[in-house]
Amino acid sequence: MAFWWPIIVLAFAYAICRFLLMLIPPNVPSIDVDASDVLDDGNQTQENSFIYIPPRGRPQQSDRKVQCYEPATMKYLGFFPALTPAEVEERIAQARKAQKIWAKSSFKQRRQFLRILLKYIIEHQELICEVSSRDTGKTMVDASLGEIMTTCEKITWLLSEGEKWLRPEYRSSGRSMLHKKSKVEFHPLGVIGAIVSWNYPFHNIFNPMLAAVFSGNGVVIKVSEHASWSGCFYFRIIQAALAAVGAPENLVEVITGFAETGEALVSSVDKIIFVGSPGVGKMIMENAAETLIPVTLELGGKDAFIVCEDVDIPHVAQVAVRAALQSSGQNCAGAERFYVHRDIYNSFVNQVTKIVKSVSAGPPLAARYDMGAICLQEHSDKLQHLVDDAVDKGAEIVARGSFGHLSEGAVDQFFPPTVLKNVNHTMKLMQEETFGPIMPIMKFESDEEVVKLANDSRYGLGCAVFSGSQRRAKEIASQIHCGVAAVNDFASTYMCQSLPFGGTKDSGFGRFAGVEGLRACCLVKSVVEDRWWPYIKTKIPKPIQYPVAENGFEFQESLVEALYGLNIWDRLRALVNALKIISEQNPVATSKKND
Repeated sequence: MAFWWPIIVLAFAYAICRFLLMLIPPNVPSIDVDASDVLDDGNQTQENSFIYIPPRGRPQQSDRKVQCYEPATMKYLGFFPALTPAEVEERIAQARKAQKIWAKSSFKQRRQFLRILLKYIIEHQELICEVSSRDTGKTMVDASLGEIMTTCEKITWLLSEGEKWLRPEYRSSGRSMLHKKSKVEFHPLGVIGAIVSWNYPFHNIFNPMLAAVFSGNGVVIKVSEHASWSGCFYFRIIQAALAAVGAPENLVEVITGFAETGEALVSSVDKIIFVGSPGVGKMIMENAAETLIPVTLELGGKDAFIVCEDVDIPHVAQVAVRAALQSSGQNCAGAERFYVHRDIYNSFVNQVTKIVKSVSAGPPLAARYDMGAICLQEHSDKLQHLVDDAVDKGAEIVARGSFGHLSEGAVDQFFPPTVLKNVNHTMKLMQEETFGPIMPIMKFESDEEVVKLANDSRYGLGCAVFSGSQRRAKEIASQIHCGVAAVNDFASTYMCQSLPFGGTKDSGFGRFAGVEGLRACCLVKSVVEDRWWPYIKTKIPKPIQYPVAENGFEFQESLVEALYGLNIWDRLRALVNALKIISEQNPVATSKKND
């Protein structure tokens, strides 16, 4: 006890000190971001208060302007320039100059940048969510869940573990290199490009930016033409935080435009991250092949939501409705196929029907609605076509939600929450990505059948499996060919920012988030050096020095067996033989030298 007592006291004292240090708030400066032009306070000028009517049948890019409007009300928000390839190249060049400086920054400076962002986000949650809501039509609650919480979680993970995973990582050197030290170093790639979608305008900007900047890179982000207004405001937050830590100007750039702008970005950066559709993803890959840069593609999904017969039906029904209807289908890992065991099929459908009939949709900032608007123009026509196709093939609509007060110009931006039963895989609704508040429910009889159904998709992003037996749910989830899986929960994998996120098949490849996503922003370099330099150095054995001796191959055979043989006695015998060959070479070499 006399030996352990001092150790216990020191450990207790250390724990007390750590606890006291936690009570001391970090010194994090506040930043001031001008938001006067994004707040809807009813005092907009006449110029920016009219209802915007998007042109139909004519591409917006012909105007060389990105026109912005509120999808829930059709109020005009303004426009941003569609940058030309030359302008994009200039932005990238500026970011490249800034990155060369930032690459030498300390992790302490980078962590301070993250803390400043985190402080601003926490103090301005309502503003950030309101801007997202105005630009995409989602509700404030959905914006908080998908924009604020996910971003804060990523920042706190980087603060806690980011430096650890970017430090050199030492590896074993193997048998032949015991006298060497082996390590992996993680260096910045340079300037990373990101082309992001509209569904989470705040998080989709911050997600690649945080990983890129913390790993020492510059980053140029092309925001969606459907979310440029919010994206350009969020860029101000990043600029202010970078300035507060003395980072070089232009380290982060946010650019606006259409396809031409995105193509120019791909051709000039050192890596591209793309969040969007499979069709555009293939074009991104084709363009990236010209310069052979690495590509990360997150191309959406058709996630399976599986409900076994032994679940708590009311609870799982609530989760299922949230998974299907969140933000009018704006959930980037949204469940779009629901499979329910036949023993509880009718009970589950009835419970879901009851919930959906209580759901109301409307302008999210006008009243307390459960669901917002559809961001994309004319997307409601596609959704109705999918529903009609399913009904024509035998599906039955069992529930539809209600609308609140809609302005005349915004009617097409809303689609009623819809539940269908008796669906099957011949219907487009079960095969094509929906991105809308539709909940098709199909029955299954066995675990083997539902695994087969879940894998019958060209997408492979994620899945959710619910069962009263966690072992059973894990077994089903393990057989589904996808990149992320949640057991008795939905989308929880993305809230664990230590985990990589991404899919397979038409859902893309590569990962962001987690260790894998952070290191994907780096040039991964393998380094080997002498362990006991200068006392032990690598020398080429005499038998294989030029000119190679007649018994050089015999020496190599013995060396290989000595290092890798399965039997210890065979290895010792081979070692003795190798040493014998070396000793025979040395006298020969000495005699030649004397001659």
